[in-house]
Amino acid sequence: MIFNQIFEMVNVGIVILDKNLNVYEWNRWMEIHSNISKKKIVGSPLFDHYPFLNNKWFLRSCKSVLAFGNFSFFSQKLHQYCFPFKPINTMNCKFKFMQQNCTLGPLRDEKHQITHLYIMVQDVTEVAAYECTLVELNSRDGLTGVYNRKFFESRLREEFERFKRYQTNYSLIMQDIDFFKGVNDTFGHLAGDHVLKAFASVIISRIRGADIIARYGGEEFCCLLPETPISSAQTLAEHIRKKIEDMVFEYEGLEIKITVSQGIAESDATMTSPDHILKLADEALYEAKRTGRNKIVTHTASRLKETKAAEAAPPKGA
Repeated sequence: MIFNQIFEMVNVGIVILDKNLNVYEWNRWMEIHSNISKKKIVGSPLFDHYPFLNNKWFLRSCKSVLAFGNFSFFSQKLHQYCFPFKPINTMNCKFKFMQQNCTLGPLRDEKHQITHLYIMVQDVTEVAAYECTLVELNSRDGLTGVYNRKFFESRLREEFERFKRYQTNYSLIMQDIDFFKGVNDTFGHLAGDHVLKAFASVIISRIRGADIIARYGGEEFCCLLPETPISSAQTLAEHIRKKIEDMVFEYEGLEIKITVSQGIAESDATMTSPDHILKLADEALYEAKRTGRNKIVTHTASRLKETKAAEAAPPKGA
């Protein structure tokens, strides 16, 4: 009697299966979250209700438990969930399904023979969401909200490996706000911070969801463009250059004008590390700044090429 009360009241899901993987017990927690009553599911094969569990990793674990008495653990980090239940708190939830840690173990009779196995289901959605939030915060620049340099370099390594495996080209744009020190010196650092945030917003509004924009340092930004040829990167860079050139950044009644120099490079079969494309883009950016600013210079493995030139003017009062 006491066991039955605990079985129904615990705040975890408990499923008991027989050796044929038919449902033998289905506690109240499982009823609530599955919307399947015990009366309906007990006695029927588990796979009739959850056919996707009829896979190698789940079947292998069940056989190991029933044959050898082993325990098996399905981690949220690896599998996300065993049972596709809706999260309890759907507000601001990043997950489509409840995130679960699940444990499988043997149940024995009085002769110590394994007759059943149990599955214990623990809801870890809140913990997983909190971990995701921490990861997101650690990957973002505190001022502009775009990705930080550490995250960018990690994604660049991933894109480099993908390029080596599948030959899917990618491009990189390095951007530097011209005469930014003059903005800080003339209008103050708070005004400079406002310009940095507004500048980042312009880029965000013009890139795709798959693209990565990061603050690389100070007033320097990087755009990583997966599956993008250099010609498309040039088109994007020119849209950004023209938009920034035409904008007036307003801060507490002040009107601030800036321009941006950009260096572009494209992945190449001769590249041996992700640092190579960074080096080429940085050289192109340096050339754009050296030869007048407010322009775009592209860099392949063999040559630099200017694609847009315009006279740059320092911000008012610089």
